[in-house]
Amino acid sequence: MTAPTILVLCTGNSCRSHLAEGILRAALGSSYRVASAGSNPAGYVHPLAIKVMAEIGLDISDHHSKHLDEFLAGDVETVITVCGNAGQVCPVFPGQMNRHHWGFDDPAHATGSEDEQLLVFRRVRDEIRRVFEAYAAGRLDQSKV
Repeated sequence: MTAPTILVLCTGNSCRSHLAEGILRAALGSSYRVASAGSNPAGYVHPLAIKVMAEIGLDISDHHSKHLDEFLAGDVETVITVCGNAGQVCPVFPGQMNRHHWGFDDPAHATGSEDEQLLVFRRVRDEIRRVFEAYAAGRLDQSKV
């Protein structure tokens, strides 16, 4: 049996969706396939997103920015949007059973010095971590039933 696919969507697929993907993948383990994509991908993963994830022991340096169309032919069980724009343009995926929206500030818009930007990236990472680790715990409990 194939592991269910959970797709995390954002507009640019450069920050929030990659933070969520890394955290959710670590929390769920191999029981689920976790991916991220964007409705208008930036074409890169923000270097500060990679940096703040490394601070908590998660390596997302091999992630790359993808368009949500890459997943339309697949079997996506759950779609989670992490920004308002992605929720508005998100198509229904074949086989999709669940859809959630949890909006977070976009750390890519942070201004100031790198240290000031890192504060924003860390705050958003920690907010995403609280929500997605709780979601993962619920999914893992549910799968035991």
